[in-house]
Amino acid sequence: MRHQVRGRHLSRTSAHRTALRRNLAASVIEHGTISTTREKAKFVKPFVEKLVTLAKDGSLHARRRAISLLQDRDICAIQDGEPMKVNTVIGKLFSEVGPRFASRNGGYTRIINLPLRRVGDNGQLVLLQLVEETVKAKPQNTVFTTEDAPVSIEPKADANIDAADTTAESSADQTETKDAEAASADQTDEKTGN
Repeated sequence: MRHQVRGRHLSRTSAHRTALRRNLAASVIEHGTISTTREKAKFVKPFVEKLVTLAKDGSLHARRRAISLLQDRDICAIQDGEPMKVNTVIGKLFSEVGPRFASRNGGYTRIINLPLRRVGDNGQLVLLQLVEETVKAKPQNTVFTTEDAPVSIEPKADANIDAADTTAESSADQTETKDAEAASADQTDEKTGN
């Protein structure tokens, strides 16, 4: 019986599960997206969300808690044929990821199913990735005047559309002039008898 045995064990010991969770979470923070199995992604997702919440706090205490949960590993890049330390996972978490989700209340990661299966055990593969925070402001169609009465304005026409129209017209004019030149050349050839 499984009374009061909760959570995913993933056929691993507790130390192996902790190492797996830390490594996958660090990879998600470092790269932004990883490919893994569905079970592992569901196991790591709450842990990554908790780390992002700590990063949004940004205090020294939150940084120390994140280090104790995640440990810290270097982010390296190859420069001039040598591996160079660029940043750390905790540094990137607190300097880039935390501020990116400052206005979002939860839901920092998502799981996307892939149509692929792993070759060895036919496991379902998914993408675990950080959500892109792209909030665009809506264009406003009203302007408030000094009398605080809304005045409706028309949105401006897109300059690219006008430019495309002028280029289409100019290319049509060019083809017409080429056709006219070809026709006049044919007429001169007929007159000369060539």
